[in-house]
Amino acid sequence: MNTIVTLNESQCPVTTSMIIAEHVGLQHKNVLSIIRENINDFNEFGNTAFETRNSIGAGRPTEYAILNEQHATLLITYMRNSEVVKKFKKTLVKAFFDMRNEFNNRQASVGDLSRMDILKLAMESEEERLRLQQENKGLELRIEADAPKVAFAEKVSIAPDAISVAQAAKILGTGQRRLFAFLRQQHWVSRHNEPYQAKIEQGLLDVKISDWSHPTQGLQKSVTTLVTGKGLSKLQLIHH
Repeated sequence: MNTIVTLNESQCPVTTSMIIAEHVGLQHKNVLSIIRENINDFNEFGNTAFETRNSIGAGRPTEYAILNEQHATLLITYMRNSEVVKKFKKTLVKAFFDMRNEFNNRQASVGDLSRMDILKLAMESEEERLRLQQENKGLELRIEADAPKVAFAEKVSIAPDAISVAQAAKILGTGQRRLFAFLRQQHWVSRHNEPYQAKIEQGLLDVKISDWSHPTQGLQKSVTTLVTGKGLSKLQLIHH
């Protein structure tokens, strides 16, 4: 399993400064220093993003850099060429190659959907939307009698029938990455954050298929996971 490189929300292969520090045997603060001291060089390959995550216990949040393939390659070249670094260079190159290959195979699979398949998905989505309208009416009545959940009920009543995971995370008071991790843990979505058919059929999730232009492979299709009103209600009950 590729634990070095993952796909970000834009489906771009990335790694982090923490992962690189771990594999080359350096302190993470020293790796971050290399990036910050040469930030203009790194930004030539796209703006370098920094994120934080809470440490276990009462420690301070840890800041780390999100690195695309060019960022990661440049960072490695700025390190002393020890045996550990040389070995990890090969591992890093292979990890990015494997992730690109996996993504291309997955995109090819999505691209194999026939026009009839896409039309069927659209019809099923519309039927689900109409069914959810009726369910939401009953949901609103039930929430009115449930005082501790009134604030959440107000958010659900104005939410679209299907919203993005980022919007759902905001309503639930968490982050998009954490919510996706929770959905994977609950077996609602695959490791690629795509909804399982069973959850779509249960009316908990929906899917949006969009076209996008690949610089070398032309028109491609991407799958975006959406959370329905019913799914949002269930997540509110089991997420906390």
